[in-house]
Amino acid sequence: MKKSSLLVGSTFAALAFGMAQPAFAQDTTTPPAAPCADANNDGVCDTDAPTAEGDAIVVVGSRIRRDNFNSASPVIVITREETRAAGFNTTTEALQSNGVTGGAAQVNNAFGGFVTEGGPGANTLSLRGLGATRSLILLNGRRLAPAGTRGSVGASDLNVLPSAMVERIEVLRDGASSVYGSDAVAGVVNIVTRQNIEGFTFEGQHNFTEVGAGGSRRYSLVYGTTGDRYSLAASVEYIQRDNLTLGDRDYLRCQTSYRLSAPGAAPGTGDFIDPTTGQPKCYPLGVTGEDGVTINTIATSGVLAVPAAGATDPRFNRLRPNAAVTTGVVGYEGVGGFNNNLNVRDTFEPLLLRESLISPATFYNAFLQGSYDVGILGNGELYFDFMYSRRESAQASYRQLLLDYAVGSPLIPANLQFSRLSAFPTNLTNGQPLGVRAFIGFGQTDNEQQVEFYRLGGGLRGDFIFSGWRYDMFVGSTWSDATYSFESFLTDRLAQSLDVVASGSGFVCRNPANGCVAAPVLTPAVVGGNLPQNYRDFILQNVTGRTRYEEQVANFSIDGTLFALPYGNVQAAFGVEFRRASINDTPPIDSQTGNLFNLTSAGITRGSDEVLEAYGEIEVPLLRNVPFAQNLTLNLSARVTDYRSYGTDYTYKIGGNYSPVEWLSLRGTYGTSYRAPALYEQFLSPTSGFLSSNGDPCNNYGALPAGSIRRANCAAEGLDPNFSATSGITVFQLGGASAGLAAETSVNWTVGAILQPDFGDAFGSLSIAVDYYSIEVSNGVARAGAGNLLDLCYDDPQFRAGGGFCRLSTRAAGSNALTVNDSFINLSTDRVRGIDYTVEYSRNIGTARLRLFGSVSQYLEQSNRLFATDPIDDLNGTLNTPKFAGSFDASIQWQSWRLRYGVEWVDATDSTEYLGLDPATSTYIFNVDDYFLHSTSLRWQGDDFGITLGVRNLFNTNPPQISSGAYNRIGNSPLYSGYDYVGRSFFVSVSADF
Repeated sequence: MKKSSLLVGSTFAALAFGMAQPAFAQDTTTPPAAPCADANNDGVCDTDAPTAEGDAIVVVGSRIRRDNFNSASPVIVITREETRAAGFNTTTEALQSNGVTGGAAQVNNAFGGFVTEGGPGANTLSLRGLGATRSLILLNGRRLAPAGTRGSVGASDLNVLPSAMVERIEVLRDGASSVYGSDAVAGVVNIVTRQNIEGFTFEGQHNFTEVGAGGSRRYSLVYGTTGDRYSLAASVEYIQRDNLTLGDRDYLRCQTSYRLSAPGAAPGTGDFIDPTTGQPKCYPLGVTGEDGVTINTIATSGVLAVPAAGATDPRFNRLRPNAAVTTGVVGYEGVGGFNNNLNVRDTFEPLLLRESLISPATFYNAFLQGSYDVGILGNGELYFDFMYSRRESAQASYRQLLLDYAVGSPLIPANLQFSRLSAFPTNLTNGQPLGVRAFIGFGQTDNEQQVEFYRLGGGLRGDFIFSGWRYDMFVGSTWSDATYSFESFLTDRLAQSLDVVASGSGFVCRNPANGCVAAPVLTPAVVGGNLPQNYRDFILQNVTGRTRYEEQVANFSIDGTLFALPYGNVQAAFGVEFRRASINDTPPIDSQTGNLFNLTSAGITRGSDEVLEAYGEIEVPLLRNVPFAQNLTLNLSARVTDYRSYGTDYTYKIGGNYSPVEWLSLRGTYGTSYRAPALYEQFLSPTSGFLSSNGDPCNNYGALPAGSIRRANCAAEGLDPNFSATSGITVFQLGGASAGLAAETSVNWTVGAILQPDFGDAFGSLSIAVDYYSIEVSNGVARAGAGNLLDLCYDDPQFRAGGGFCRLSTRAAGSNALTVNDSFINLSTDRVRGIDYTVEYSRNIGTARLRLFGSVSQYLEQSNRLFATDPIDDLNGTLNTPKFAGSFDASIQWQSWRLRYGVEWVDATDSTEYLGLDPATSTYIFNVDDYFLHSTSLRWQGDDFGITLGVRNLFNTNPPQISSGAYNRIGNSPLYSGYDYVGRSFFVSVSADF
């Protein structure tokens, strides 16, 4: 029987055994009213509670105020209490959990060492797996502007959210550009702050890891006061996240190739055994695994040398210091090149374990909101809010240093003067041919970011000139001011240091400017990373850039009753909105001039865009309380948009609710959405960058396994199996504004059913919701990344005959240097289809209240293609894109106590077939089993004090493991946000009112 056929039954079984994830309060038909009512004090918003007398609410996904909870679109709600019970220390953690994301991969704190939009340290949210820029984030119904560092700032950074003030989170799982404008393609998240606060509340939470590193703590103070005509609330918050290095986790201390010796053999039996240790060989983190960059080694022209243990061919072009060698190349043994296995060379040293897995960060957040009834202008109420956030984050990473010694350099000892590695000069050889290249393990370098985020807005709302209508006019401004600094080798200083003349018993720089320190003589100690401190200080410099992002908005809206129909009033909302955004990223001057050694250069990214929009929404009650139609409501919305950058666009949405009987509701929507190109996608400065020559996919490709696709493709280009690239890879990047970059467009529709049968109080309350959705994005704005483009090209069975990714790279005749074109254009297509299942059951057991909750996302398709001529590429069920993901929860409330048990589930995934491997013959492992993460907590809540104790990752479950060669990994584990890399952790939170 298929897994989907068993889904509903397994959900109930899981609930029956109390296996559940964070108890995200959810009315499967509609979200709760504001403020959240909790009559039975179980910490869950009552789904049947009325709003305060005379109140009307606005639910995410609609601009219309209503006094009921009907919604044509699926909405889930996460309450403050459930976030705390699940052990989440911040709103960011709650939003990135499976209960919201449905298993879609997120950029979180484990991505500190990777290039991501928003820069290191930023945390973003991607719904339906369509990316953070296609998921709109709102705070109290207003857009949350992007924040971050470097030129690619385009999505909201969740770190700026004031966790202390968050009352609930509403998640709309549907496209909604006709209601909210750009970016609402995959869904909308609305963070709602607390209202009607009286007095002070202190909160504190500590999360401790079992390994003693990577914990976090949060302290906050909230104050509020209300009167007949005013309300005021404020919060201050301090959050600190500690560093967790690779060395802090046992399973990350040695990344291996994780291969099979033969199909069906035990994992790891096919790993290369390091002759120096007798254990499986360790490699640096990353995609390539056994093709990892060598360290503590030199590259020379081909030479006969004494072979190191494990080497078989006496010819070498990679040598490693060995003082015992007295013949051949004295003082060196051969470790690579020609027919020798590249794994013999050094690729790992203990300093690599000091890299950050979870990077440290400190956050300071403040929030202030208030309102005052002015008594005029239609009982007008002035309101405002102000938000401030400061992030201080850092990452430690390991760096390799390449020193290129020119032919004939006096810094090359006599035993290595034979080498003529290349007839061409490099950036470091001052116009001379390359003699010897040293691969030196330099050690740790640091990156730091400081991001300050401000948001100020306010307006006036009240009764409009027409009876029963309300108006709301708002103006606001947001700005992010960030600096980023990082340590980098400077090309000009390296070249200057390598151009030396004799002086006394040593050497000095020919050009002594800048306090130049001469490069050291190429000795075994230098190859091993023993560099003079004054030389390290000269070549490694801290460089700083600055990123500013600003956004201004003004809108005016009205809503009310258009006219009456026999079954209710026709409600409507209309509005106009103006937005202007600008970006100004000024990288370090050495980045602008291409002087960062082995790093791509970056020019100034500067530009702005503005948009004027008009929108309208109408809700029509067609039938109510008649036979076979307890409710039939139609909702229509439309928006016209005029962007300065690309022109005019239109979006619309049609939705409806139908309840033939009280216990059954059917809902559905169909509409269009769009995403305007982010500013960096439009204005990224034309930049000629480069990747290290080590990024050439064909470097020493002859050492790859026979039958390897990459080996065959490199041979097809006429390259020698011992080919070693000496030229950097040129990468051309630029924004697409000058090429007429247009908006992405999408078509999305959902259809669902909600069952709420009444079996009486003895049975309890049961709700079941099933929603099918389909989203297709066309004219997608895409830039695949140079490294990915090369990997995809050289691992493509059709290679250059098939077009595809290979059309974006060329290899020059003669020098064999690679050039990659990587710019933003409208070319990609993305499709996502799936089904969301939600089950909630609750009942009283004596004086206690039992609640069971389960939510499962089933993906039917997660596909994309880069070019219109390419076949659609469905990733569904492959690594990092599971077909199923779910969260299950069981809780029981008794008087002042609440006990919770939860489980997060990620389905088994398998990329074997996707990668073109035959399971019967392949020795690679690209499949993982189902992953479960258990947690539990116990809370006691008194009148003015509460305390929660709990454990996350109860059984200390490590992430699954895969082979190297195709996916980014942490250790041997896939880099995927659905897995927990920290291990078992404990949390305690307290709250006190006074």
